Amino acid sequence: MTTLKSSPFAPSTSLPGNGTIIISLLPPSTPTLSTLNYTYPLKLISSSPTFLSAGLTCLQVFLLTYGGGLVAGDSISLSINLAPLTRLSLVTQGSTKIFKTPSRDVVSRQSLDVTVGTGAGLCYLPDPTQPFAESCFEQRQTFKVERGASLCALDWVSEGRRARGEKWAFWRWTGRNEVWVLRDEGAKLLLRDNVILDEDEGGGERFIEGIEGRMDGLGVFGTLILRGPLFESLGRYFLDEFANLPRIGARDWGESSVKRQLSTEETNRAARHLQEKDEGLLWTAAAVRGLVLVKFGAKEVEGARKWLRTMLKDEGRIQKNFGESALLCLR
Repeated sequence: MTTLKSSPFAPSTSLPGNGTIIISLLPPSTPTLSTLNYTYPLKLISSSPTFLSAGLTCLQVFLLTYGGGLVAGDSISLSINLAPLTRLSLVTQGSTKIFKTPSRDVVSRQSLDVTVGTGAGLCYLPDPTQPFAESCFEQRQTFKVERGASLCALDWVSEGRRARGEKWAFWRWTGRNEVWVLRDEGAKLLLRDNVILDEDEGGGERFIEGIEGRMDGLGVFGTLILRGPLFESLGRYFLDEFANLPRIGARDWGESSVKRQLSTEETNRAARHLQEKDEGLLWTAAAVRGLVLVKFGAKEVEGARKWLRTMLKDEGRIQKNFGESALLCLR
């Protein structure tokens, strides 16, 4: 009988699906990826840094899962810490699939815990999650920002596999986003945004059966959160453009016999309004406790993707502060 020797290495303390990203600042002002670790089914890949103007550098990490999605019962948890004056672009290479579960009790989960240091910036623009029919998914994302920190976070979900006739056919999808500001006296909650899509919960007195019946023809629904000096002008851009949306009962000046020369900004805005109408896109924007919250929906994912790409690229700050590759999910 052969006796196996014990391993000379210490047992692993990593939990399945856990990952850590730590961005540090080396003297004099060089950002570096000091920690990058993950365990199955989570996968993290760092790409080449983006060198910006004024000697600034933005690091980029791809957030992936083996097989392109989460199998029933999978759970991933990612912790991110950005040192002061550093920048990180967090992206994906495609939509995160949420696979079918054998029962509503077997839930796939994803959690994200981010701390953004003073003067640092995070741009998190992933592809939408794609829950398959009869799937269950829970997501919690917590962003803790210090004084002068900047945050851009996109969270969106599609109706499922349209090519296979799936239209909001999953059992449950929940997403919660929280933004906290860190101060000397403690943390203060700025935003808690919950989205609950459950086929058995119609809500209110006027119950509507099924998620599809409550989505009013939308094929994708999303949230965009903007905060901090790096995204201040982008947030203001969304607020200004929302204020210029055509209102019910307003006169359609485009059909008026009175013609005048439109500025470039007005021409672009008019073209985008036509695009929004064709794509069945609806959106709103509001200033909330020092941040800007944008909600949007469209008939199809590509319509929402095209609209987001137009809005972000026309304003231009993300490319300038994080590089063109930060917009990978919108190509």
